[in-house]
Amino acid sequence: MCIVLSKVFSDDIINLMNYDIEEVVFMYFDKFLDLLKLAFRQKAAVYDAVEFFKNFFSNGFPIKKIFVGFMVVIELLGCLVFDTPLTPRGQELNLDGYSLVFFDDFDGDTLNTDVWKHRGVGARRCGFNAESQAEVRDGNLYLTAEYLEDGKFGAGWYSGMISLKQHYLRGYFEIRCKCNKDKGFWSAFWIQSPSNPYDHNISQGGIYGAEIDIFEAMSADAKLPSSRNSVTQTIHCNGWDDDVENIDSRTLVKFKVGNDIYNEYNTYGLEWTEDEYIFYINGVESARSSFGNGVSTIPEEVIVSLELPGSADFEKDYSTQMVIDYVKIYQK
Repeated sequence: MCIVLSKVFSDDIINLMNYDIEEVVFMYFDKFLDLLKLAFRQKAAVYDAVEFFKNFFSNGFPIKKIFVGFMVVIELLGCLVFDTPLTPRGQELNLDGYSLVFFDDFDGDTLNTDVWKHRGVGARRCGFNAESQAEVRDGNLYLTAEYLEDGKFGAGWYSGMISLKQHYLRGYFEIRCKCNKDKGFWSAFWIQSPSNPYDHNISQGGIYGAEIDIFEAMSADAKLPSSRNSVTQTIHCNGWDDDVENIDSRTLVKFKVGNDIYNEYNTYGLEWTEDEYIFYINGVESARSSFGNGVSTIPEEVIVSLELPGSADFEKDYSTQMVIDYVKIYQK
């Protein structure tokens, strides 16, 4: 072990005088975490805990903080050992300087096709997307996944996906919704560049297009109960490394929502600035990142979807729904 550590760190020794002591500690700490081969979300959890305890020790030891610190340790260990979700503990959302530029609370009886379009209509994964699966009623948008014998494209599994016709460059994007509760299909709110963000030469590491999953609820059938009420937030692009074929992706930890994501409304948001993507759950920052070569610099498409799985091994009377209360967009 000592030989390995010596080999990893030896190249930096002659440069130590160029850094202050805190930079040196974190340089070596980062290399040590690399040796452990942690997933990014686990590595991020370690750094979140380190930052928390830096603040903890610099501000005394009140009982409440000691309890919170204990809970942070428990969550950290769970993430490292069992890949369990973490609680968002960032800053509260502040929209000072922003103005509302788009709002749809689905208060009608049909989808407003002046602003929305049905996206990806046709074959997708194990089935089809179709207009029939997006229905507006009772002040909500319902995306339904079900098996149809007489569907538009024949018998099979159907689901719904819509996107805004206007594309947006930066801003704050928010959805308030209930996720579908069942395994296989999953609820998602995301943005994607109209060009191909998965092409190495087009995306160039995300600066000319990326896919940003503001949230995906994919844990309804998780083995651990603590993981079922959680969502993931992910960045996808290509051209960040030398691998042309494979997409560059970073999942920014799995996060607890706090409320019941299947039976209660919750909000999921993304603040896209010139420098980074900042993710929110119920108005509290969950993660921030500029993964890739930096944030996208081109307008992106805003998408709401109930995603089809690769295969659906369910009885034909099975169905599941995502219920959307509103979609909002703010810009400076």
